[in-house]
Amino acid sequence: MKNFLALLLFLAASVPLSAQVEWLSWEDAISRNESAPRNILVDVYTDWCGWCKKMDKSVFVAPEIAAYISENFYAVKLNAEQREDITYDGHVFRYDPGTGRRGIHALAVALLDGRMSYPSVVYLDKDRRRITISPGFKPAASYLKELRYIAEGRFREYSYEDYLKSLGQ
Repeated sequence: MKNFLALLLFLAASVPLSAQVEWLSWEDAISRNESAPRNILVDVYTDWCGWCKKMDKSVFVAPEIAAYISENFYAVKLNAEQREDITYDGHVFRYDPGTGRRGIHALAVALLDGRMSYPSVVYLDKDRRRITISPGFKPAASYLKELRYIAEGRFREYSYEDYLKSLGQ
């Protein structure tokens, strides 16, 4: 029995963990981007958003999605209602308790152009210019196509709809 348990422990330890998205703070993603430029994916969410939780539990944990994000993006989780200030490019973005029903962070407002819809993913290029805002829940299969569209730079050539048509979708 002892040998069997030791074998089980050995096998469990030797199986690699599935890929996980490395979620960074805004500041960490910006800092990493300065030394090794890469597109930035910002998941704008709230704690009360059911679809946000579903994205976290069923999409961002899918091995192919997690691996693709980790290889191609700096990933940021931004709580649209967080109360901590964020300093970016010499400007301090603050939580505004008087905006919305529960208050909203100014960086979330800026990234989403004031269209506060959760979940929303904002894609920034290597120079931190916004590529697009992608609101709403997406199943993993659809989301992987969106990630490829951004990471491969196809957004420079096609609208997303035309990109899907080019894939035969």
